[in-house]
Amino acid sequence: MTEIEDTRIEDFVPAALDGERVDRVVSLIADCSRADSSRLIRAGDVRLNGTAVTKPSNRVIEGDLVELARKPVRETPAPEADDSVELSVIHSDDDIVVLNKSAGQVVHPGHGQATGTVVNGLLARYPEMASVGAVERPGIVHRLDKGTTGLLVAARTQEAHEALVEALSSHSIDRLYRAIVWGHPNHRHGIIDAPIGRSKRDPLRMTVVMDGREARTSYEVLEQFNDPVAASLVSCELETGRTHQIRVHMASIGHQVVGDITYGGARQTLDVGRPMLHAAALRFVHPATGEWMEFVAPDPPDFTAALARLS
Repeated sequence: MTEIEDTRIEDFVPAALDGERVDRVVSLIADCSRADSSRLIRAGDVRLNGTAVTKPSNRVIEGDLVELARKPVRETPAPEADDSVELSVIHSDDDIVVLNKSAGQVVHPGHGQATGTVVNGLLARYPEMASVGAVERPGIVHRLDKGTTGLLVAARTQEAHEALVEALSSHSIDRLYRAIVWGHPNHRHGIIDAPIGRSKRDPLRMTVVMDGREARTSYEVLEQFNDPVAASLVSCELETGRTHQIRVHMASIGHQVVGDITYGGARQTLDVGRPMLHAAALRFVHPATGEWMEFVAPDPPDFTAALARLS
């Protein structure tokens, strides 16, 4: 996490930076990452010729006066590159990387795991990501839970990161998941529109709460099974991207994801070792070229094995 110290900085834009984005100028003046400079700008702590700057993408001209009310200070160390982390890269270009994450991989360092994450592996392969996005999770646009497999897009440039984050917030990125759930939903198609927030009883769990953040999941039942247990294969599409959204929403209608110990889906009658949730398809507009990109990841072996046990 980045904290701010009370140190005022001001400087004039030199000729060499004429026409540059203000977030790049701030990062050079304050000797900080582009992500840190963007946070300063969005917090209202950067002024251009006496007027507060609101967008990191604003351009400057030679002679502009840039003022920083406070200087960013990195309090926690940035993630380190680790080339021993195995990654399944299915697409890479100058702007983005698309991965097929395996079960058990944590996306970025956090409480309880500082190394061995997807981010550590990405930094070893694409060191320029260190200055993209948030310092503690460079390059990351969206996340998958540790036990969830499948497709994940990361950004190699700050411009691509901002474009993808904006596309995500405007619901312009299509994310389709496959899940095995307990029981048979009453309807073949459905939309779960229920706000999600952190549980007051257990801060590690999310739950449906009236004062939570807006969350919408659409689902379709693809196949139903009765032997040895009642279960269904469903596809789920996220209209929002809340923490544990599919797991919480399916549990809220009584159809927990099989293997999900956190939300009541782990049962001995079908012991699978992890939540049977797979990010199977990812579709979005390329942030630099404008090309429509589509990626599909086949079911992982343990998911296929679980389906084979059902009939």
